[in-house]
Amino acid sequence: MAALKARVAAAIGSTKAKGGLNVGLHPALEDLGSWKPPSRTADARSSSQRSLDATKSPAFNKKSASPSLGNEHRGNPYFDEQLATQPTSGKQRQPRQLIFNQKGKYIQQANALRRQAALEAMKKRIADQTRRAGIEEEMDMEKNFVVEAPPEIEWWDEGLVDGNYDNIEDASRLKINTPDTIVTEYVQHPVVLEPPQERKAAPTKPMYLTPKEQAKLRRQRRMAELKEQQAKIRLGLVPAPPPKVKKSNMMRVYAEAAVKDPTAVETMVNRQIAERQQKHVETNEERKLTKEERQEKLAANQEKDAAKGVHVVVFKIDSLANGQQRFKIGKNAEQHALTGVCIMHPRLNLVVAEGGEHSIKKYKKLMLERIDWTENVPSRDKGARQQAAREWLSAETEEGELKDMSQNQCKLVFEGEQKTRVFRKWGSKVCESDGEAKEVLSRTKMETFWTLAKSV
Repeated sequence: MAALKARVAAAIGSTKAKGGLNVGLHPALEDLGSWKPPSRTADARSSSQRSLDATKSPAFNKKSASPSLGNEHRGNPYFDEQLATQPTSGKQRQPRQLIFNQKGKYIQQANALRRQAALEAMKKRIADQTRRAGIEEEMDMEKNFVVEAPPEIEWWDEGLVDGNYDNIEDASRLKINTPDTIVTEYVQHPVVLEPPQERKAAPTKPMYLTPKEQAKLRRQRRMAELKEQQAKIRLGLVPAPPPKVKKSNMMRVYAEAAVKDPTAVETMVNRQIAERQQKHVETNEERKLTKEERQEKLAANQEKDAAKGVHVVVFKIDSLANGQQRFKIGKNAEQHALTGVCIMHPRLNLVVAEGGEHSIKKYKKLMLERIDWTENVPSRDKGARQQAAREWLSAETEEGELKDMSQNQCKLVFEGEQKTRVFRKWGSKVCESDGEAKEVLSRTKMETFWTLAKSV
C-alpha cells in the first residue's frame, strides 16, 4: 500500500509539473485538482472591485461621491438601506419530508371501483329481466288508480290564511290587515290573453239566398257584363264575337243560305256547336288543380285544422291478426296527417292517434264504423312472412286454418284535447310484455292509457 501511494503521488506531481507536449501548466490551472475555502482577503478584494466598477458607472458621476459606506451602493437602484440595517434571522428553511404511499393503496382503490361497476351492471340486468317479464306491471297496477290526498291548504290561499283551513275562523290568523298581506288598495289589471275558444270558432258563412234571389243576382251580373262588352265593341277595343248559331235559330241567321243548301248550313252549325263544347271542356280541365296542387291544398287544410286544437283518441282492439286491418290503421293515419303509435300485444292492441278535429273525426268513423273487425283473410305470402312474424299476429293457426275473429271488436277508450302534439310521426311497435308497452308510452307520458285499456 505504501508503494502504491508513492507511485500515485509521483504521478500527480508530474502531472502538475507538465502539461501536454512537455509544456508547463498555466498558473490558473495548478489548483484545479484541489479545493480551497474562500478567504476574507478574497472577499475584500471582490468587494473593492465591485465598488470600483460602481464608481465608473454613469449613475455615480451624476451624484456627489462621499467616502462613506453607503456611497458604494448609492448607484444601485435595487439596494434598500432599511433592509440592510435590519439583522438577519437565524431561522433556516426546513426541507419538506417525503411521504411515501403504502404498498397496495391504488390496487385496493381499483378493486373497489371494479366491484362497484359489477354491482351496477348486475342491477341493470335484473331490472331489464323484471321489465321483460312484466312483474312490475302486475305489482303496480293497483297503485296507478290511487288518488292523492288533498293538501292542508291550497297554494292560492297560502297568502291569506296562516296555517291550514282549521284557522280560517280565527281572525287573528288571517292575513287580511297585516303588513305582508296580498290584499291591497291597488287594482291589478291582468295581462289580456287571447281566448282559446276563438281559435276554434267556425268562420262566418254568407247568408243563404232563395232560388228567385239567386236568379235575380245572376241576371243583374250578366246584364252588367254584357253592357261592358258592348261598350268595348263600340269603341273598337275588342272585335265583335261571331253569332252563336244553334239549330233553333239557324234559319233566322242564315236565311238565304239555309234555303239554298240546308244540309251545308246544318253541318256548319253542328261543327260550331262541337267547337263550343270542346272549348268548354278544355276550360274546365285548365281550371282543375294538378295532383301536387291538390296535395298541397289538403296539407294546408289539415295544418290549419290542427292549429285550432289537437285532439286525441285511444282505441282498444282485441286482435290485429288480419294484416289488412293493420294496413288500414297506418295508411289512414298518414293520409289524415295524424301522429301516434299502434302497440301490438298478445292480449290486447292499443292505438293512440292525435291531430286536428276534422282528421280525428274521420279516423274515429273509420275505426268504429267502416272497418269490419270480425273479418279475417289469409296472408298473401304464406312462406317466410309467417315464420318471421309472431304466432299471435298471423291470420292462420298452426294447422293452416283461419282464426275465428267473430268476437273481435274495437272500443273507444279515451277522447279529449291537449295543448300540443307529443308524437313526431306515426309508428307501430310490437311488445311481448306489459312492461315493454308501458315503456313505449312512458316516453310521451301516456302510460296510464295502457292501464285504462286493460280495465275496460
